[in-house]
Amino acid sequence: MIQAYIDRLVAYGLKTGLIEKADKIYTANRLLELLGLEAPEDDSSDMQGHGTESDDSDSEEQAAGAELEQILAGMLDYACEKGLISENSITYRDLFDTKIMGLLVPRPSEVIEQFWSLYQKSPQAATDYYYTFSRDTDYIRRYRIARDEKWTTATEYGELDITINLSKPEKDPKAIAAAKNAKQAGYPKCLLCLENEGYAGRMNHPARQNHRIIPVTINGSRWGFQYSPYVYYNEHCIVFNSKHIPMKIEHDTFCKLFDFVKQFPHYFVGSNADLPIVGGSILSHDHFQGGHYEFAMAKAPVEEAFSIKGFADVEAGIVKWPMSVIRLSGSDTGRIIALADKILDTWRGYTDEASFVLAETDGEPHNTITPIARKRGDKYELDLVLRNNITTKEHPLGVYHPHAELHHIKKENIGLIEVMGLAVLPARLKAEMAALKQAILSGSDLRADEALAKHADWVEAFLPQYEKVDAANIDGIIKDEIGHVFLRVLADAGVYKCTPEGREGFRRFVAAVDTRES
Repeated sequence: MIQAYIDRLVAYGLKTGLIEKADKIYTANRLLELLGLEAPEDDSSDMQGHGTESDDSDSEEQAAGAELEQILAGMLDYACEKGLISENSITYRDLFDTKIMGLLVPRPSEVIEQFWSLYQKSPQAATDYYYTFSRDTDYIRRYRIARDEKWTTATEYGELDITINLSKPEKDPKAIAAAKNAKQAGYPKCLLCLENEGYAGRMNHPARQNHRIIPVTINGSRWGFQYSPYVYYNEHCIVFNSKHIPMKIEHDTFCKLFDFVKQFPHYFVGSNADLPIVGGSILSHDHFQGGHYEFAMAKAPVEEAFSIKGFADVEAGIVKWPMSVIRLSGSDTGRIIALADKILDTWRGYTDEASFVLAETDGEPHNTITPIARKRGDKYELDLVLRNNITTKEHPLGVYHPHAELHHIKKENIGLIEVMGLAVLPARLKAEMAALKQAILSGSDLRADEALAKHADWVEAFLPQYEKVDAANIDGIIKDEIGHVFLRVLADAGVYKCTPEGREGFRRFVAAVDTRES
């Protein structure tokens, strides 16, 4: 069967354009080498020439009807059987199938040349090509992304996106042990470094032979452009500094965000905050995230406009959103950036004890901003989300972080993606919600179940709100209630609450910006 899988993978490469007909024999021979074969196992393979349309039609049709996952699974099973893979586990299999796909992927220079050639036609033509390419190479594992559970929940702030992340494979015990005992290479320094391109990977670092990075110049500096392998939303991209330097929100950040948006006006782009708790999972490498998607926060209206002295040409206002968001809008990005600088500088040193906003404690700074830039029509927008990472004995993980009563659903940091209205929830919830469904329908005691006990208070609070709960509506009810928990998560993360007192505190900060000397 292995020869059939080789033939089908070659045909897949031809169909997707990863290889050309002139590459057919070469690619097949490289696959034979990788799989420890000196020659095709039978005479069915067309290895005699580069082929013609008629020669390839059957194999192309076969590949068109087969999913890449099935082809790779067959090749991986063979590799395990022949001892080419140390352990038949997801970590080892991922390392090997990436090596397989790397044999079909063009050199970086070819991909870069094609991208910028298409860019001359339009930025969207270039990103359309690159996004398709990143999926065809299996860098974005489409079959895993499809397993993610996704839905939306209607709220007073718009439709919140909810996803249970099932596409990140969980480490098996043997791989964890091997990674622990492995020599700490320190190369690449992190998952966002340029050196990941083409890297073979190891137990504690994914393989990237099938990965290609597009170099971009942003605000006069060298950056890389790629897609997230987990694609939490449409064309979820990552833009990262070519240098391994820490995240920092400053004047240049705003300049870089708008420079990227000007080059790719169909994309939004934003940055995680630069402090722990309110920042992203990788603070050690300067990077942004963007994509071709409109989140609920971007759709949310300004509920209270205000003006800042000296900036009559920049529209400003408080956004109707559970977190604390200032939206700036105008045609001149330089003027938007100048006002953003003033807001950031004010916020960094701003203290308002009445609102429990402390700029620092014991010399540790707490205030920062999560910025998001986009183009809307002929104008540019910059959303500035006010963040504060202070902790207390009552809230040791953060005052403006999901509170303990919500940790049964979401305990992790609220980064850029969540801020904009997309909940990325842990994989454990899939099994827990299935069990919860059965327990509710059967009337079981949730507190007697170790796995479900943490959900008991939540279920006991929402069930009485429904006149009827049965097999026909239980799934929708659980999903909606998870969405409403996420809304509470966002409210917890908001520095100024959507209450009269909260809005008054927000206005005091705006007044401080207005009176601050530039």
